[in-house]
Amino acid sequence: MTQRLPPSLTPLDTALAALLRDVEPITPVALPLTEAIGCIAADAPLLAAYPPHDIAGMDGWALRANDLVGASAYSPSPLATAPAWVDAGDAMPAGCDCVLDADAVEMSGPLAQVLAEGVPGQGVRRAGSDIAVRTLAGTEGYPVGPAALMLAGVAAVDRLSVRRPRLRIVNVPDTTTTAHMIAGIARVAGLDVRAFEAAARDGASIADALDASSCDLLLIVGGSGVGRRDAAVAALARRGDVIAHGIALQPGRTAAVGRLEKVPVVALPGSPDHALAAWLALVLPLVDRLSARQLRRHVTRPLARKIASSVGIAEIALLAEDHHAWMPLAVGEWPFQAIARADAWLIIPASHEGFAAGACVDAYLMRE
Repeated sequence: MTQRLPPSLTPLDTALAALLRDVEPITPVALPLTEAIGCIAADAPLLAAYPPHDIAGMDGWALRANDLVGASAYSPSPLATAPAWVDAGDAMPAGCDCVLDADAVEMSGPLAQVLAEGVPGQGVRRAGSDIAVRTLAGTEGYPVGPAALMLAGVAAVDRLSVRRPRLRIVNVPDTTTTAHMIAGIARVAGLDVRAFEAAARDGASIADALDASSCDLLLIVGGSGVGRRDAAVAALARRGDVIAHGIALQPGRTAAVGRLEKVPVVALPGSPDHALAAWLALVLPLVDRLSARQLRRHVTRPLARKIASSVGIAEIALLAEDHHAWMPLAVGEWPFQAIARADAWLIIPASHEGFAAGACVDAYLMRE
């Protein structure tokens, strides 16, 4: 999509530094486990040991291994008392330290004899064997994943302390597809998303939808160009401050950054490729700062072929995994099918001309 550009472009590093200035991590909140997934862990709790005591790891007969020495099908060993039957998960009876299969004990009226030996711990889950005492439920500064939820749930922890930035998305009419894409990406990234649509594309209608009272970050989707129907940046200037309009970033050149009161604002272009690029280059670092996220995971691999880039503007390359190498799919201009195929992305600094084939590059995964 051809876009008219603002009269001057602000270097990406300059715009990002201004956007992040004075932004501090938000206060953690305690969320139910079902809402905490994807959010950034804060003050991860120390879990109690699980199981809290020895439990049966299988259905069968609870016995004491020392009583079974020498027992076999050819030389059954009589038991002085009938053994206790346990189901998996039951507490082990006092004095018992193993569980044998149902056919390992032969019952004849009140008499019982065992047909196999056992060893201590056989068929038993020892106290603390699944979760050691003082295990952390998650890692502070990293996303809460399914494994952390499993540990917390098993240990009967029903809430986790996380940082979940509140995001308000203002959609300029005619950019619904892009707004839905950004909202979906934001939810996967652990944000609390509230989406609104401006009544019309004019500056007054967009300005009316801008509200910083209940969010930590505000995005305007669409209307950031310099066409006759692009009024998002003018609306931001009316209500707040525009720090930069026009970023030396490709795709994403017509993005803008600013402030509404103390809340950082990013105006994303209406085209999905330009909006996604601005999200990766400008919004993700802001989200990481607000959520006190530790370093985002990157994967180092050689390039399957060279990447050429223009000096003076930062460009984002989309990459696909190809036999343990990164295959460039698109640089600077992104066909939508390249976005759908991409496994990772890479920012090429404005000072670089690109990378040679075989050069090892650190790429960020599109889906963590």
